[in-house]
Amino acid sequence: MRIVVTGGCGFIGSSFVNLCVKEGIEVLVVDKLTYAANKDLIPNSSDGFQLLVKDICDVTANDLGKYDYIVNFAAESHVDNSIENGLPFVKTNVEGTFNLLELARKNPKLKKFVQISTDEVYGDMVSRGLTSAIEETSLQPSSYYSATKAAADNLVQSAGRTYGLPYLITRTCNNYGDNQHHEKFIPTIAKSIKENTPVPLYGDGGQLREWIWVEDNVQLILELMFKGGGIYNIGSGDEWSNRSIINQVGLVMGTSVKYEYVEDRKGHDRRYTVNTTKLELFLKNYNLTSNTLQNYITERFG
Repeated sequence: MRIVVTGGCGFIGSSFVNLCVKEGIEVLVVDKLTYAANKDLIPNSSDGFQLLVKDICDVTANDLGKYDYIVNFAAESHVDNSIENGLPFVKTNVEGTFNLLELARKNPKLKKFVQISTDEVYGDMVSRGLTSAIEETSLQPSSYYSATKAAADNLVQSAGRTYGLPYLITRTCNNYGDNQHHEKFIPTIAKSIKENTPVPLYGDGGQLREWIWVEDNVQLILELMFKGGGIYNIGSGDEWSNRSIINQVGLVMGTSVKYEYVEDRKGHDRRYTVNTTKLELFLKNYNLTSNTLQNYITERFG
């Protein structure tokens, strides 16, 4: 068995790659090595593992060789960056996904195309009057980031219908864990507190997000890759407001937190959360680790 993993040098992608290598699966990582990537997070090239440094928009069938699965983690993912300039998001998240689909659908050995999506494609639960999103909930993205991810999801589904492409789309809540890029929320909090500088807080900080440990997420993705198809939400039910996370990190680090109140992000969604009933019924043993966000903050920053 051979798997192509795009974006495998990123935070979540590298965790998935390391899990696959641990399971003895042959892996080809394709990564452009942008600012958010780190090739030190994955194994050195060896038997059963390769790294191809290339943009997914430019990758060819010859580059990929023979493979059974392709798992697309590659994406521009920083929402603020998408607000400043959405073009890179359209290129990578839409054009890049399209190129991979064109290659995958012509692969006679393909067992499944796995698209790694996000709960942000559903949009804000508060303004929509929803408790949580199920897989059939319509997509109402609020930023260029989430809009391009929604477009990619639609491309995957279209390839499935038109060409019979076997696919899986996973829509996961926020991930936390070691090796997350410093621009992300939790690392930014810890860095600001350590340096005794104010923590930036959008609006009133009451935005609610659901959080899952990255190792739980990638384990579930791997299980679904082998067993499932279609669309699955992946969540934990572990919901926190942005302000409460900041306060908890400060508490664990034993210091009071200075806030820098900044103008709320344009189109900022108040709440995301996903319904995981479909996944729980399918896997039966949907048991997450005890590494909740509370435990992680205590262990990581205490």
